[in-house]
Amino acid sequence: MRRDLGLFAFGGGAYVALELLYRARSHWTMFLLGGGCFLAIGRLGRHRPRLPLHRQAVLGSCICTGGELVTGLAFNRDFSVWDYRELPLNFRGQICLPFSLLWIPVSALAAVLFRLLDRSWT
Repeated sequence: MRRDLGLFAFGGGAYVALELLYRARSHWTMFLLGGGCFLAIGRLGRHRPRLPLHRQAVLGSCICTGGELVTGLAFNRDFSVWDYRELPLNFRGQICLPFSLLWIPVSALAAVLFRLLDRSWT
């Protein structure tokens, strides 16, 4: 339990840091979303250790996109957190294909980092 809480905090903090580097701002919900996605991607690898990294990354992208949709519909109806309305193949301005594709390499990195941290924090 404590290890998962630490992994959640790491994932949330890492995602907020990425957002700050990319667009110089973030939102408290991004800490929760980032931590939840990091845990979900990592647990996927923990429960399916033979799952190839590229498949874990694609599934991780689905996790991130789904989480982004749920979070967006709950907390981003006014588009004050992010706005994908001008991007191609968007759904209600909350998710879009370009960012779903971006989540693939981010998810691969998350899977590798989770594995390393999970082993070192045992």
